[in-house]
Amino acid sequence: MDDDIRITGVMVYYYFVCKRKLWYFKHEIQMEQGNEAVKIGKLLDETSYGRENKHINIDQTINIDFIRESNVLHEVKKSKKIEEASVWQVKYYLYYLKKKGMDCVTGKIDYPLLKKSVTVELQDEDVLKMEEVLSDIKQIIGQSLPDEARRKNICKSCAYFDLCFI
Repeated sequence: MDDDIRITGVMVYYYFVCKRKLWYFKHEIQMEQGNEAVKIGKLLDETSYGRENKHINIDQTINIDFIRESNVLHEVKKSKKIEEASVWQVKYYLYYLKKKGMDCVTGKIDYPLLKKSVTVELQDEDVLKMEEVLSDIKQIIGQSLPDEARRKNICKSCAYFDLCFI
């Protein structure tokens, strides 16, 4: 990883959700302050797992929701709607920690509203894909303008909808 370009877990998440949203985020164009889905997510974060030591920030790069048990990091999400992005966000945390010498960590995505969780592990093939993803993220955020908007099912609930389509 290049030290001069800090790629966060949120950026990896946005890469899988929408590359345009990733570009906006990196260029500090923020539309999420008044978005209802974001407000619900923040409330869920504040009220779930209250006994845990939350928001473990490592190198100002990854922000783990909490760690429970031995070497199991947890990411809290409100729904499984964009689960692939959530899984890759956790895989990035595992990848980042592995690069720092912590090789025996696994992850869990917790869905408190659904009362479910998903276990996430970093496989060898995931490391190769993650390196491709990180390279692609660097290319996307280095562009002078975002990619052209492409409408997806999730767009109608996105905080950036007006910016992209109106």
